[in-house]
Amino acid sequence: MLAELLELAPAGVEQVDGPGFVEYAVYGAPGELPALPEGEAEVAGVRVRVSGDELPGDWHERWKRFHVPVLVGGRVWVRPPWDEPAARPGTVDLVIDPGQAFGTGAHPTTRLCLELLLELDPGGSFADLGCGSGVLAIAAAKLGFGPVVAVDSDRGAIEATRRNAAANGVALERVERHDLREQGPPTADVLAANLMRPLLLRLPELTAEPPVALLASGLLDREAEEVAAAFKGLSERRRVSDRGWCALLLER
Repeated sequence: MLAELLELAPAGVEQVDGPGFVEYAVYGAPGELPALPEGEAEVAGVRVRVSGDELPGDWHERWKRFHVPVLVGGRVWVRPPWDEPAARPGTVDLVIDPGQAFGTGAHPTTRLCLELLLELDPGGSFADLGCGSGVLAIAAAKLGFGPVVAVDSDRGAIEATRRNAAANGVALERVERHDLREQGPPTADVLAANLMRPLLLRLPELTAEPPVALLASGLLDREAEEVAAAFKGLSERRRVSDRGWCALLLER
């Protein structure tokens, strides 16, 4: 659903998770967005309720207020560039410019992956599958993993990851387009796969050798058992959940 909306809304999409609902705000100048009648409609095969409002002239800046800093595991401070660095000594400062299509790490799926990443001993190679804005890859590099590779099928994600890596003074070994539906993932000691259920279930079929550790997220709580069972040769070490989203740490 979100991927479909991003194609329709070049100026940005804002996601708000609520109890029993997900709300998307789609921004665009007059004539830029597709015409949808107010009321019930179908988008990407999903029935939704559509409403529209004219925003003030500063609408293109208003989206920034929805991206706020988050402290993960007491050790990693993930913030957009317009917020201040963490005041707490010893905290890893991670600056992520979301643009208007990618998050800064506040979404539960990314935050839960970061939380599990902090439980691993750094030093091994790392691959971020579906890197988005590069949060996990850049965090891994700052925590001492290496070499670090980031891949995504979206050109915008690749550009965002490269910009954010440069802004953080981080050198990633490779940042490149990669179709995980058809191509096996890069080989690495640790794989981070913040993907949706169909891609996560496809991943074991394309992985030549199980990694030492796998961080799997992008899951709803009810999908965790099926995904964990799909990765033969890996055992579940920990599962974390927030607002209906789930992340798994699987180890060889």
